[in-house]
Amino acid sequence: MEAIAPLTLTSLGGVGTVTGSRHLLEVGASRILLDCGLFQGLKEFRERNWQPFPLDPSTLDAIVITHAHLDHCGYLPRLMKQGFGGPVFVTYDTGKLMSVVLPDSGRLLEEEAGYANRKGYSKHHPALPLYTEDDAWAALDLLHPVAFDQPFQPAPGIEAVFQPAGHILGAAVTRLRVGAATMVCSGDLGRQQHPFLRPPVPIGDADWVMVESTYGDRRHLSDDTVDRLAEVITRTADRGGVVVIPAFAVDRTEVLLFHLHRLHTAGRLPAIPIFLDSPMALAALTIYRAALADEAADVRSEFQGHPEIIDLPALEEVSDTEGSKAVSRRHGSAVIIAGAGMASGGRVVHHLARFLPDARNTVALVGFQAEGTRGRQLLEGATSLKIHGQYVRVRAEICDLTGFSVHADADELVAWLGTATREPSGVFVVHGEPSAAKALHDRIEQELDWVAVAPGLGELLSLVPTTPS
Repeated sequence: MEAIAPLTLTSLGGVGTVTGSRHLLEVGASRILLDCGLFQGLKEFRERNWQPFPLDPSTLDAIVITHAHLDHCGYLPRLMKQGFGGPVFVTYDTGKLMSVVLPDSGRLLEEEAGYANRKGYSKHHPALPLYTEDDAWAALDLLHPVAFDQPFQPAPGIEAVFQPAGHILGAAVTRLRVGAATMVCSGDLGRQQHPFLRPPVPIGDADWVMVESTYGDRRHLSDDTVDRLAEVITRTADRGGVVVIPAFAVDRTEVLLFHLHRLHTAGRLPAIPIFLDSPMALAALTIYRAALADEAADVRSEFQGHPEIIDLPALEEVSDTEGSKAVSRRHGSAVIIAGAGMASGGRVVHHLARFLPDARNTVALVGFQAEGTRGRQLLEGATSLKIHGQYVRVRAEICDLTGFSVHADADELVAWLGTATREPSGVFVVHGEPSAAKALHDRIEQELDWVAVAPGLGELLSLVPTTPS
């Protein structure tokens, strides 16, 4: 058997929480960071973004990013400001989406700091952004796009390859090879039934597997979510109300538009305007349309060449701030899709302040809501919500439509692990709140009889593969 250099794994984020994914792999003198995400949600997590990175960023050979959600890529501009200047490997569509997501994040951080300074509700004087839009554009110069299934070497002694994860456009399961040993990292794992993306690739042969656990303790609701969306829109319109949908700009918006397109075609939507109020979502929509038209490798074959599946005749695109304000001021029924998906920032926060106090309205939550976010508070029955330093009464109907999630649930995660062709030396359970990670950890040990570890923050693991029998 080929000699294997010492390999260690240290999770610097993405453990004990679904956010801040940052996993350090060291092989001899080589160091790479798998994902470079922002912490979000609870204040104790968000404050970690401001702490110095626990090692000199200039000593990293490279960063490998699995996909373009902020909890996996949004820390990159901050890390670059601390001294990182190496290559950042991404799939082509991940790179395109990051060119939308990162500048938008920087712009929002600047706007929020400015708003806090004007209103005087920040404890810091002056409030400063974590990074700026200019920082984000500078970070994009570090990207090195790689095609699916094309091997690349992020650092000496480490070979990697991206394969479709089925989570969002460009999302990758990342296969890392060190000598004769292999680690397969799920990133965020999609579902078999994503409406237009290919399902996740099987694991195959692996010495170690790193798996996310966002829904490690839950099963998605039955497949009546689209019917429930139609019912929510109809009954809200019947009482003269507005449906506000906080939606992740990347993929969740496109999934919603796919289903709204089909509902419209079937005559199941009331004749009310549908507003897409998110510059980032509009930019991402353009990238998705191009990927569908250009037959991207991770698009299901039956939809390759068909960008019209996410077009909606009733859609009104809102790109500027004045247009967003006009949408909030208008009277009459409507659907407003706006970022951000967990109501932690962005234009949807202003819409919530406007529409939550009216019982005719509905807030439909269509994705995972991390602990400490406004979306999670609404799911848990909050009767008031703090927005921009003031409390807003919650009288609107709150509807849980998290069946639209593009994260695999607990059963789907276990089924994906079952695609390994042999027992791995260990499974590392990450990217989940403690209860979810523990539940998945226990299922792996009980149902698969494999070694499972839910690493602690900063815990160093020495990886020694077992010899296949």
